[in-house]
Amino acid sequence: MATPALRVLRVTDSDQRVKGAGRMVISGRMADVCAELDRLAALEAAQARI
Repeated sequence: MATPALRVLRVTDSDQRVKGAGRMVISGRMADVCAELDRLAALEAAQARI
């Protein structure tokens, strides 16, 4: 079985006070990690405009 090109792991705490707070681990090829970071930044920017 082939390893996935990108792995995103989100860890949240049960006493989270801020929506979206927590830790995140992104691993994989550099190009895939950068693309995921770009996607997350675009999502955050879109949510900030609402």
